[in-house]
Amino acid sequence: MIVVFGSINTDLVARVDHLPRAGETQSASAYAMYAGGKGANQALAARRAGGDVAMYGATGRDGYATLALAELDASGIALGTVTRTAETTGIALIHVDNAGQNTITIVAGANALARADSVPDAALAPVTTLLLQLEVPMPEIVALAARARARGVRTILNAAPARALPAELLATIDVLIVNEHEALVIAAAEGLPAAPSIFARTASARFGMTVVVTLGAAGAIAVAGQKLHAVPAPAVTVIDTTAAGDAFAGAFAAALDAGAPLPRALARGVAAGALACTREGAQPSLPGDNLIAPLAQQVESTISTLPK
Repeated sequence: MIVVFGSINTDLVARVDHLPRAGETQSASAYAMYAGGKGANQALAARRAGGDVAMYGATGRDGYATLALAELDASGIALGTVTRTAETTGIALIHVDNAGQNTITIVAGANALARADSVPDAALAPVTTLLLQLEVPMPEIVALAARARARGVRTILNAAPARALPAELLATIDVLIVNEHEALVIAAAEGLPAAPSIFARTASARFGMTVVVTLGAAGAIAVAGQKLHAVPAPAVTVIDTTAAGDAFAGAFAAALDAGAPLPRALARGVAAGALACTREGAQPSLPGDNLIAPLAQQVESTISTLPK
């Protein structure tokens, strides 16, 4: 079982020629609303990749909540403990340019009311994989990770959006997933080298965890124990990079939860992230296992494993 504790949003997406500069107003060529939020996206990505998933978080009681939860519910994700609050459902304001790159502004709304104690001890068993992100309050993330560690749960943290991490959180997670910018922020706070491969090596050694750094079109690297895995990304036509990181995290978590070795989990994550770039939107772009499996097999055959 994969337990996801995180954000649940509605994404408001504008397609623009280029990402707006300071003080600039421009007209969008298209607009759409999608379900989103890193927590919800990763829950759905894990489910579509074949995982058994339960989602914990908070929404409002508004129309945005209906949209935000519809696909999760339809996909068979357990939603019984998503808290409905008087706050508005979280919103993400997203610009996507003609190259598929994006900028995102998050309005937390009800996500600020997500509480660790909504996840019961019964959901935190040694066979559970806990998947966390950073769009809900940090004290709640820290508290839940500590409970999970005490109960023998494997905890994966996707440290996004970028921010420094409390020492007590770094001490309780098993797998850290970051992109290059997120690695840079953590490296600066912890006095670590910023170059991705050196960051992964030193962070893994210091904190005793697996460290994964995603590299966009260059794929990903990971350090665990005495090995460094380099995972090239397959070539795809990029339409929209929104949720590519969430696709990686969800598919990666689902693979580990199913007992896959680390290289295979990385291959499935990279394949899912690449496929997510070929469609618009967050949740609409998250691929199913029927697409992930054949591409992941191709990716896995290209992985290089070196001594750390």
